[in-house]
Amino acid sequence: MGNILSRIQDIASNEGITIGALERCIGASKGVLSRAINNGTDIQSKWISILVENYPQYSPAWLLTGEGNMLRVESEKEVKLPSVNQTYEGTPYFNVDFIGGFDVIVNDQTRNPDFYINYPPYNQEGVVWCNLTGHSMEPEISNGDIIALREVTTPIQYLPAGEIYGIVTEEYRTVKRVRLSQKEGYVRLIPSNKSEEFCEQEIPISMILKVYAVLGSIRKFF
Repeated sequence: MGNILSRIQDIASNEGITIGALERCIGASKGVLSRAINNGTDIQSKWISILVENYPQYSPAWLLTGEGNMLRVESEKEVKLPSVNQTYEGTPYFNVDFIGGFDVIVNDQTRNPDFYINYPPYNQEGVVWCNLTGHSMEPEISNGDIIALREVTTPIQYLPAGEIYGIVTEEYRTVKRVRLSQKEGYVRLIPSNKSEEFCEQEIPISMILKVYAVLGSIRKFF
């Protein structure tokens, strides 16, 4: 999936202009984009909206998620950017971190969502949004992204291998790419980040209490 900043660089490259020129085109002060790219920090959501308005040939869905084609085709329908509301449109968002106990919060019948995110690709029954911190899944999922999750009840050994899942055990919660281990009764938890500080783990399937499919992620835009 990469991240939005790298896709903004792709747009500038495709247009044959520098990041500085792109900043001027969207009315941003010098350094708004370049500093964020160099430092790996967030940009305000308004610049993403202005970028989409000024460069309508690029797919908003691709810009936000990295999925699909970079360029929109003539027949492509208008893609709606994600928005937040309190009127039950879309799917619920809980302002909690997955690693910090999301599963406890979402299963608490007394806890209401903080609001709803209306984003058509993920407006599906059973989908919920929450925060994710940490760097182990970069560049696919960045620190501070929000992720769309849906609980799955199929035993993990029968789920599609190599996909990204949220794993809950008695001791911890983590988001990793999951594959079966050669050791019977175990699965491998594989980080995307190739840095030496992030290593693959093998855990017994019997430790796993819940599994959530990670359907996608976007940068926090609110």
